[in-house]
This record gives sequence, structure tokens and C-alpha cells, in this order.
Amino acid sequence: MRLARRLVQLYVGLTLYGVSSGLLVAAGLGLEPWGVLHQGLAKLTGIPIGTMSILVGIVILLLWIPLRQRPGLGTVSNVFVVGLAIDATLALVPTPHPLAVRIALMVAAIVLNGVATGLYIAADFGPGPRDGLMTGLHRRTGRSIRLVRTAIEVAVVAGGFLLGGTIGVGTLLYALAIGPLVQPFLRLFAVRPASSGSTVVAKGSPESAILRS
Repeated sequence: MRLARRLVQLYVGLTLYGVSSGLLVAAGLGLEPWGVLHQGLAKLTGIPIGTMSILVGIVILLLWIPLRQRPGLGTVSNVFVVGLAIDATLALVPTPHPLAVRIALMVAAIVLNGVATGLYIAADFGPGPRDGLMTGLHRRTGRSIRLVRTAIEVAVVAGGFLLGGTIGVGTLLYALAIGPLVQPFLRLFAVRPASSGSTVVAKGSPESAILRS
């Protein structure tokens, strides 16, 4: 039952994460850092943004090899489920035009992202590919997690913006709100460890990772 719950949390969380990212795109008021890069690359190539998210995730996983990172079920699932959910959401949700509707959609998307992140991380099936890149660089360079994460996100936002990705109030609000939003949901969705005889699928503290798709 514990494993079943973790699997449900994993895939519900990843799906909702993709939905929230798609809603941010539809709102058009600014995306999360990696979303800016995905959108910029999508505009450059004509590839749907969700599909581009998958392709970027695969490239990042290849970078795990020299960093000696070991993926878990959640890592591989993250690459595909989030991207598919983004494209499905954009296909189903029309682009809203009134500013009030776009603002409401942006706020709802950021809150949903916090819920989804709490679900996914608390399932504890391994970090997402972008988080693994961050922790791998932290170990290899000896630099702090904060510094490495900041450097990566500044680079992807700048690169995405130059390629045509959307930066706006949504980007700023996401940066300020996602940490405080995720923490209570991590506690809410935490799965009690099995007393004995459990199979270890992935190791590491869920609270040490923040999903970036």
C-alpha cells in the first residue's frame, strides 16, 4: 500500500506539474525559469514546448553521466510525463485574453505547481533531471547549492529570453512563492517510512530537492 501510494503521488504530481506549466504558458505573463528556456527553444525550432521540455530533459540526463548521478524512477518519469502534460494542457485550454482572467490563471498555476512539487518530491523516487544537474555540479565543484542553482537558473532564463521566451510578473512571482508553497505540501504529502522489509527505489531527502521542469 505504501508503494502504491508513492507511485500515485509520483504520477499525479508530475502530471499536475505539467498542467501548471501549461497554464503559465497560456496566461502569458511570464514562465518559471526552465519554462522560459523551453519556450524560447520551441519558438526557435517550431517544436511544441512540452516536446521541447522532453528533449531538454534527455540532454540534461546525458550530462548526468560525467557527473556520476544515478537516476531513479521519478527522474525518468519526470522527463516524459511533464512534457506530455504541458502539450495536452495547451491543446485543451484556450489562450485567455482578458487580463483579469490571465492573472487568475497565473496565480492558480503557481499554487498548483507548489502542490504538484510537494506530491512529486514527497514520493521520493529520485530527483528531476534539472535538480540532479544542480546537485551533481554542487558535488563536483564544491560550490554551494544556492550558488549553483542561482547560476543555472540565471543562465537558462537569460538564454530563454534571448530566444524569445516570456519573462514577466509570473516569473518573479514564481521565484518568490514556490519555496514557501512547496514546504507545507512536502509535510502534507510525506509518506511514512516502512518499518522493515521495504525495497529502496531511490535514496535522498525529499526536502533537499526542488523540481524544475
